[in-house]
Amino acid sequence: MISVTLIVIASLFFMGIIIRTKSIASGRKGPGIFQPMKDIWRQWKKGAVYSKTTSFVFQIAPSIYFASVLMAILVIPFGQNSGIISFDGDFVFFAYVLALGKFFSIISAMDTGSSFEGMGASREALFSMLVEPAFFILMGSFALFTGHSSFYDIFTSLHFGSYVSYALGVLSTFVLIIIAMVENSRMPFDDPKTHLELTMIHEVMILDNSGFDLGLILYATNLKFAMYGALIANFFTGDLPIYFTIPIFFAVQIIFAVIVGVLESFVARFRMGHNAQFIFTLTSIALMIFFGVLMVIGKFI
Repeated sequence: MISVTLIVIASLFFMGIIIRTKSIASGRKGPGIFQPMKDIWRQWKKGAVYSKTTSFVFQIAPSIYFASVLMAILVIPFGQNSGIISFDGDFVFFAYVLALGKFFSIISAMDTGSSFEGMGASREALFSMLVEPAFFILMGSFALFTGHSSFYDIFTSLHFGSYVSYALGVLSTFVLIIIAMVENSRMPFDDPKTHLELTMIHEVMILDNSGFDLGLILYATNLKFAMYGALIANFFTGDLPIYFTIPIFFAVQIIFAVIVGVLESFVARFRMGHNAQFIFTLTSIALMIFFGVLMVIGKFI
């Protein structure tokens, strides 16, 4: 329960720190860090409008998408406290419950009958498919390293004791940051502020969503960022007492948000044809982590 509470708290300011970082980088004052949540709250107080061409799928998809993110958060541990749901192989459940939510968001976009939304859904499905091998190789490597297959056991058993293992931790953090940016459709893979439909991915998928449904989708992005930040924080907490782990958790969340803001400020958006190539390189980095684990445990031949 502690991890869920901390992730929800982090989600309240995560997007605000990103926007604030981008404002400072461009020399502007910018809004306060809670402005994104105020905008979401404003959406939650509105009613949703549904097109006559859509079916019940379009109406239930935002709720299922949001619920899938909440279910994934329940698996994430925090320090010496396991997630509300914890079992062997729970990282597989984590990945595919998120995939279920992504599936409903994709068919929801296609349900509108818009060719533009179908185009965005196709691109988002491709990018999600390309990051999946990197995530499973990463978590499989740490399962091999620790001898456990659940998030809680992996993170509590994970100890960095050599230069190679520290390098593995840095590479793993990089992989999770990029996965989070791909899954949340951020720069340089997608531009959440673009208005050119031919280059839109996630934003074009939710053009027909409004009111409460749109608020759920937007807040799910906040939760997903904080969720991946919690995974990264678990690399650094280990078996430390809780009065150390909570400051580390929020420090990691703030640093993560600042990194995202800096990247979005100084990195240009990739050409659409190059996105798939760059995302697939994450699998190569994950394979490096796998071979590094084999070296650490002495099974590399």
